[in-house]
Amino acid sequence: MVTNTEANKKVIDQLLEAFSRGDVPALVEMMTDDATWWVSGRIDRLSGTYGRDDFARLVEGAKSAYKTGALKIWSTGMVAEGDKVAVEAESHAELLNGRIYSNFYHLLVTVRDGKVASVKEYCDTLHMKQVFFD
Repeated sequence: MVTNTEANKKVIDQLLEAFSRGDVPALVEMMTDDATWWVSGRIDRLSGTYGRDDFARLVEGAKSAYKTGALKIWSTGMVAEGDKVAVEAESHAELLNGRIYSNFYHLLVTVRDGKVASVKEYCDTLHMKQVFFD
């Protein structure tokens, strides 16, 4: 029997797989209509809260910077309780400008009715800024 926590972890696995394929329509489909994605920090153009559609536009725009058209991101650990999934993750991408983006994350994800309702993303936003904007 699959528990809710196991099902919620599977949702996150699927989300990261879609992210790694650069499949923005699949990301949108996996999120509730009112979903939010919050990125830690105080860096303009990066940090703050995005609605589902704004987040989709952000990801779609970032894809044009990657040599492969996608950011590879994978889980290194997950813990789930109730509707929350805590995810440790890593990412890697080579940009067209030759820079390497490689980050570590903690994602706190709320899953509602099998879809992502909210994400709180903690990562090295300074690294993100330096690779993408400096």
